[in-house]
Order: sequence, then C-alpha cells, then structure tokens
Amino acid sequence: MRRRLEHATELLDAPVHDRSELEQSLDQVAEVNRLLGGTRAIMRTLDRVVPPPVDLEILDVGTGSADIPIVIARRARDRKRTVRITATDIHPQMLDIANSRTRGIASIRVEAANALDLDYPDASFDVVLLSLTLHHFEHADQVRALREALRVARGAVVVNELERCIPNYMGARLLAATRWRSNRLTRHDGPLSVLRGFRAPELRRIALEAGAARVAVQRFFFYRLVMVC
Repeated sequence: MRRRLEHATELLDAPVHDRSELEQSLDQVAEVNRLLGGTRAIMRTLDRVVPPPVDLEILDVGTGSADIPIVIARRARDRKRTVRITATDIHPQMLDIANSRTRGIASIRVEAANALDLDYPDASFDVVLLSLTLHHFEHADQVRALREALRVARGAVVVNELERCIPNYMGARLLAATRWRSNRLTRHDGPLSVLRGFRAPELRRIALEAGAARVAVQRFFFYRLVMVC
C-alpha cells in the first residue's frame, strides 16, 4: 500500500461495453458513493466552500452516470438554491447513460469533454468537481487534469478520491467476492481503484505541481479523501 499502482488499466476505461453490464457497474459505483460516504463528503464540502443560498455553477468532470450531479440538483431544489451543473465525460456510452438519467432535470446539462483539454474559458465555473476521476490517470495526466480544472474554476476545485489503505482494499475485495460478483467490470475495477488511489500527501503534491495556490485535504468516512484547491 506504500506505492500507488501505476500503469494498470481499469476495464471501465475500455472504449466499448455491453450496455447492461456498464449500467449495472455505474449503479454499483453510485451505490458505493451513496452508502460509503462519497456523496456525503462532496455535499459537506460544497456547503463549506460555497455556503447556501449563493447560486452555484458546477462543472463535473468524468461524471459517469451523473449520480453526483443528480444528488446535488435534488438537494438544491429542496433548499430552493439555484444550481447549474455541466456534467461531462469523454466516453460516449457514459454520456448516453448520463443523458438518460438526467432527462427532465433542468439544472443539469450533459456534454462531452476531455479532462485533459477542457473546452471552456478561464474561470467559467464556481466549482469544478472531479469525483473518482483522478485515479484513472497516470501522474503527468493527473497534473494536467488538475491544471485544467484550476484554469476553468473561478472558485474552487474539489477532488473526491479513494484513500489507498489496507482496510479500504480489503473492503473492496469483500464486495468483489459478494455484491459485485456478478459484474465483471466492478469486480475487477473496485479493488484496483483502491490500489490506484491516493494518500493525502500525494494529492497535495499533485495539486501543488499543477499550480494550486492553496490546498487542503480532509479525510471522510469510509476512507475517502476530499481535496479543495
């Protein structure tokens, strides 16, 4: 667990998937976010970074099924807070799934975007969010993705990632052998994602290398790291 696993590819990053298998895998990622603290960590961080009732414009990079934007939009609606969320991904099938999941939610628009070369002007968004996105890249591209996020953010960049540690890995192995057993993608990628996850000092170094002027990393249950820069 001392060293991050480099040069290992997650199955989810393949260019084409069986649609039903992909949807189930994305649903399992959303379930982990919901039940094991990932979504809660993001909501608490957003409330701290930009407290209600201030209007909020968010860019979500690597949105997957858009599970996080959907929760943000619903919570904002309940609080009568205005939010506008641009949910982006580079994978065509994930964009299609995100479009279908967000249909009818006026505050969310889904767009294709490359995390390494965002086609948005400088300072376009109050908050740029990368949730379980950064660990898919190798170091140089992690720095590049964060640099792009910092460029288009006029407020903060929020990174939500897995903490690389033995309990988190053993938990992922247990889920792979039980709840995720029927899905090839999640069964493979869940434990691997932890091995490709981070420790707090590593996230700080990446942010500083990307040019962040301020960096804070907070640990949330269950072994989630949230960095604000």
